[in-house]
Amino acid sequence: MVTGRDRLAGSRMSETTALVGFALAVLVGISLGFFGGGGSILTVPLLVYVFGLEVKQAIASSLLIVGAASISGAVQHWRKGSVDLRIGIVFGVAGMAGAHLGGRMAALFDGALLLLLFASMMVLTSLAMWRGRRAPASVGAPAHATLRLLAQGLAVGLFTGLIGAGGGFLIVPALALWAGLPMPVAIGTSLLIIVMNTFAGFTGHMSHVTVDYPLVAAVAGTAILGSFVGSRLAHRVDPASLRRAFAVFVMAMAVFILVRETAIWLDTARDALPSSVPQILFALLVLAIGIAAGRASHRASGAPLSNHPYEQGGGI
Repeated sequence: MVTGRDRLAGSRMSETTALVGFALAVLVGISLGFFGGGGSILTVPLLVYVFGLEVKQAIASSLLIVGAASISGAVQHWRKGSVDLRIGIVFGVAGMAGAHLGGRMAALFDGALLLLLFASMMVLTSLAMWRGRRAPASVGAPAHATLRLLAQGLAVGLFTGLIGAGGGFLIVPALALWAGLPMPVAIGTSLLIIVMNTFAGFTGHMSHVTVDYPLVAAVAGTAILGSFVGSRLAHRVDPASLRRAFAVFVMAMAVFILVRETAIWLDTARDALPSSVPQILFALLVLAIGIAAGRASHRASGAPLSNHPYEQGGGI
């Protein structure tokens, strides 16, 4: 098997590809450190289109990379007192169960279909980033918040394990609205939860995916450096402006993936339509769960979104 490291060492063009790839890996870390999420939205396309990994291999690898980078970001937020350990564990334990299940279920799906589902999640993430996060109307967790956090933790974990995405932009509002956390604490706590979910999701992939660990370590190390930059920028750069620019970039990537992969998937699925139908139906169900979870977060605030103030646009 030719690994990502072998490809990168093959030629001058490969060296150029490596430089581009590691430069983009810095953006993964900056996203995690600055927004409290969004790392996987960049990592999976980076591994597929720049480093040339297969889709399932890229998803599994991205879980390790984002998990490692999130550890760094979580530690930095912990030092600033912006991590709620109790809430993080409640949400994270449920998320770990869903992530492991999603990782195991990924073996049953066509890689192109997973990438299409991933691109659909990118569209939702881009819209959430453009809209921004609202600060909770009041401090203090509402009634039955723990059950709601467990339910959404399970749903978010399923997304994380299955397609390697869907973390921060669902976790942050849930923590803010249902657990009553201030937005900076919700962002920091989301990083702790992302660490738990990504490593649990990876355990679900281990039985059916081969990972190029040297490549993962190199990309993860670069992303960790970026997370330090992102954490510092969070206190110096206008988050709303950067968030919207990032949202446009993610939407453009999502459109590219949808256009490219739809044609590829249709060519392969046409000959295997009977076996593809259950996959399509389940993919639509998973996407519907993600949309419902996001809308439930908004309804939990008890007021229209337009009545909630922005808090610097932080958190995706």
